[in-house]
Amino acid sequence: MLAERSRLVDVLAALSLTTDLATGFPFERGSRACLVADGLARALELGPRDHRAAFLASLVRAIGCGHASENAALFGDDIAFERFLVTFDPGDEAVAGAQLAAFETIAGAAAMQKFLAVAPSVGPVAVRASCEVAASLGTQLGLPAAVVESFGDVFERWDGRGLPDGRAGEALHPIARIVGVCEQAAIAHALGGVGAARLEIARRAGGHLDPSLCEVFLANADEVLAPIEEADDLVDLVRASEPAPVLWFSAVDLERPCAALATFADLKGFHLIGHSPHVAGLAVEGARLAGFDEVDDLRVAALLHDVGRAGVVSSIWDRPGPLGAADRERVRLHPHWTERVLSSTPLLAPLAPLAAAHHERLDGSGYHRAARAADLSRGARLLAAADVFAAMTEDRPHRPAHTRDEAARSVQNEAVAGRLDPEMAAAVIEAAGARRPRTAWPNDLTDREVDVLRLTARGLSNKKIATSLVVSPRTVQNHLAAVYDKTGRRTRAGAAVFAVEHGLI
Repeated sequence: MLAERSRLVDVLAALSLTTDLATGFPFERGSRACLVADGLARALELGPRDHRAAFLASLVRAIGCGHASENAALFGDDIAFERFLVTFDPGDEAVAGAQLAAFETIAGAAAMQKFLAVAPSVGPVAVRASCEVAASLGTQLGLPAAVVESFGDVFERWDGRGLPDGRAGEALHPIARIVGVCEQAAIAHALGGVGAARLEIARRAGGHLDPSLCEVFLANADEVLAPIEEADDLVDLVRASEPAPVLWFSAVDLERPCAALATFADLKGFHLIGHSPHVAGLAVEGARLAGFDEVDDLRVAALLHDVGRAGVVSSIWDRPGPLGAADRERVRLHPHWTERVLSSTPLLAPLAPLAAAHHERLDGSGYHRAARAADLSRGARLLAAADVFAAMTEDRPHRPAHTRDEAARSVQNEAVAGRLDPEMAAAVIEAAGARRPRTAWPNDLTDREVDVLRLTARGLSNKKIATSLVVSPRTVQNHLAAVYDKTGRRTRAGAAVFAVEHGLI
């Protein structure tokens, strides 16, 4: 059960890790920048409001990376492009040339040439889109106004050579100027420590970055960077360092920030927008129909089940043709990244196993853990069925959306084949507004045969089963014989294992 009152920074930390995936940086890049901002704000003696704004804006600065599909269409690897763009410095000719050469090595000559060709025309449009996405999601997250306003200038430069509008100097939002220094210092520090951070900030001063802020950073670099030099877990340190007043929200309000995080993940593909809330809606209604006692955890897990998509390039999600073996493996890893992200904070960690199980199957054929029925909770089984049904009724690059009835038949067939839970599949189908089918049990077992099998697996004798089901022992014996014939098992123990393998217990 989620706490009745939680800290917003927990959701923001998970979002920050998701943006790390989307921009190709190692985990905790955003956390590093956030902690640098905390130290720099102290050195600048900022007031509480600006201190908090710099802290939060640095943590989720990359929230606007919503142009992934368009970038993938232009450059192939949108993640490599995002990483290149964050550090690209057109104000230093020698450095810019080396950065372009490095991008060419990763993405190819065609991508590099395309960037040079389209940057003047496409760049402002793409960056403006990112700023709009950031502002919208920031508002939905409940971030302070100063944070949301700063997102409009995070790609601008002190020298006016930034995007989208080429604003310069004191015209830039003061929080965005701080974020710029902290981000570049954090990236450089991760690569080469305090010395590298000093060199990078000194080099960018007066060009990319506000020279007065750079001067303060350089004068206090050891003190500002000390926390990230010493910390074992940067996300925990972010939570401990949040400036007062701490931002809280109630359990009933948790859906709103989590929906913003889900939207960020769904922006990874042209056809994925709205998928996560679609799954959540089906899962919650399906849970109600299936008699779940509590649905809040399931709702949040369903919203966040696909945050790991951010770690897979958009060209894969948008590809109209079949995927090769390497790309299939990348796809199979996205539940792993979901689990890694959600496990990072105390608030969401309890939901990580559930959210990351949406591609698992009862027969062990799913991913990423190849879990089997005995390892999957009712919530995980319901989420898997909801994800399948939602995806089938949405357009995908390789096919149009299936009708509701077509999706219902396919989901039911998956249950018959032993991959989806029959009860959960039926609940999701009904939740979607289709007629709830008779539960389809594996190996063509009937409802009563499943009842007998379940009680047999619990060790009950034929006589006790008969009493429980209000039938004669002879009827139980006949049903049990049919179970043995249909399952190919000849012992109670063997039948019990069959029941566990197919999620009937």
